[in-house]
Amino acid sequence: MENKSENPSLKEKRIKKILQLYYSKPEVQQALFDFSEDREIAPSFMMEHFGKRPDSFQYKGDIFELVKKGATSFHCSEEIWEDPLKISTNLDKKQLNELRKGWDLILDIDSKYIDYSKVLAKIIIEMLKFHGFNNVGIKFSGSKGFHLIIPWKAFPKDINGVRTADMFPEWPRIILQYIMHTTEKKLVEQISSLTKPSKYVRDFKASTQVIPDLILVSPRHLFRMPYSLHEKTALASIVLTPEELENFDLNHADPMKVKIKKFIPDCKEGEAKELLMQALDWYKQNNSEEQKEHTNFEYKVIKLENLSEKNFSPSIQKILKGVGDGRKRALFILLGLFRSVGMERAELEKRIAQWNEKNEIPLKKGYIQSQLIWNYRNKVIPPPNFSKDHYKGIGVIPTEEELRYKNPVNYTVKKTLQQNNLEKSNKKTKQKSKPKTNKRDNFKKKKSL
Repeated sequence: MENKSENPSLKEKRIKKILQLYYSKPEVQQALFDFSEDREIAPSFMMEHFGKRPDSFQYKGDIFELVKKGATSFHCSEEIWEDPLKISTNLDKKQLNELRKGWDLILDIDSKYIDYSKVLAKIIIEMLKFHGFNNVGIKFSGSKGFHLIIPWKAFPKDINGVRTADMFPEWPRIILQYIMHTTEKKLVEQISSLTKPSKYVRDFKASTQVIPDLILVSPRHLFRMPYSLHEKTALASIVLTPEELENFDLNHADPMKVKIKKFIPDCKEGEAKELLMQALDWYKQNNSEEQKEHTNFEYKVIKLENLSEKNFSPSIQKILKGVGDGRKRALFILLGLFRSVGMERAELEKRIAQWNEKNEIPLKKGYIQSQLIWNYRNKVIPPPNFSKDHYKGIGVIPTEEELRYKNPVNYTVKKTLQQNNLEKSNKKTKQKSKPKTNKRDNFKKKKSL
C-alpha cells in the first residue's frame, strides 16, 4: 500500500503551510474551544492517526500547542459528558450512561458529489420543519458533505419513563433511519431530475447509484468540529445559514476568509419531541420482529467447523476484498457474522486486520480496537439481513439467493454444512470403492518370499 506520508499531495503540502497561520487566529481557537465544552475531543494528524483518547481542551491555548505538535484537524463527540476524561473502554453501558449528560443528533450527510449532498440537506431541513423543528444548525463537512445538528436542548429528557440520555446510540440511529425512509423517495426524484452537470458532478447517468447517505451513529462516534480544517481539501468546516447553503460554493470555505458563526442553533426546549416520537412509532411498527430479536432474544452462537471463506455469501466475499466508502458499516457486518458463527477471537481479529489492509483507506487501529472491545462486552448480535440498507450503502447489492437466505449467518451455516456433509460422503465412497485384500492371499505371498 502506498505510503501517503512519503508522497504528500499538493493539498497536503498546502494544509501544512496554512496550519499555524489559520489555527493561530484567536477567533478560530475560541470557536473550537467553545464547542468542545463537555465533549470528548481528538486531534488528527493528517488522518493517519488520532491523539490519545479520551481528551479534552482545558485551555484555549491547548489547541495551538497541539497544532505545533502536528495536529491538522480536530474531532469531537456527539455525546455530552459530565467529565470526558473519565471515559474508558473498560466502562460498561451502565457506567457510560451515568457519565453521559446527553447527546446532540448529528446528521452526517455523505455523497460522492457535494451537489447531491446539498440536495439531501435541503430535503432534510424541509422534513424537520414539517415535524416542528425549525432551528437546525448547518455546516460544511470540509469535503463533499454537510453536517446538520439538532442540539440536546431540543429533545425531551425522557419518554414514558425512559431517560433519553441513556438511549445513545439506539435512539439517534432510529431517528436517522426514519429520516432516510421519509426523504428517500423525494431525494431520488430530485437527484434523478438533475440534467445539467455542474463543475462538481460529471456522471449524471449514475445519479441513482451515488445517492447521498447518512452515516450511522456508533458509541463514542466523533465528527469534525466546526472550523476545523480538512486534510484532503485544505478547506475549513464552516458554519452556514440555510440561505448560504442554497448558494454554497467550495470557495466559500477558504480558511483565510472564514467568518465565525455558532453551529448550535437557538432552539426551544423539547422542540424535537415530535420528531423523536414519530421516529420511535415508525420504528416500532416497521421493525417489531427485528427489535424483539435484538433485545429479548439471546442469540445462540453456531460453532462451525472447517469454516472456509468460499462459504461466505457473495456480498460478504466482496466486502472482504476491501471497501472504499462505508468501512465502519462493513466492520459492523463482519463482526456480527464472525461472532455469530463461533469464530475464535484471535482468528477474528486476524481476519479483521487482513480485511482492513485491503480497504482503500484502512480504518484506524484504535477505532477497530474500540469496536472489538465494545462488541465483546455485549451479547452476540447477527449481522443485518441482506434486505437492509447497510449493504447498498457500501456499494454491495445482495443476490436473489442471498435474499432467500435472508441473513449472512444462514447462508454461511447452510453452505458450510453442505460442504462438510459432501466431504464425509466422498470419504465413505472412497473407503467402499477401495479393493479388499484377501488375508489368505497375503499369507501365500509372504510364504513364497
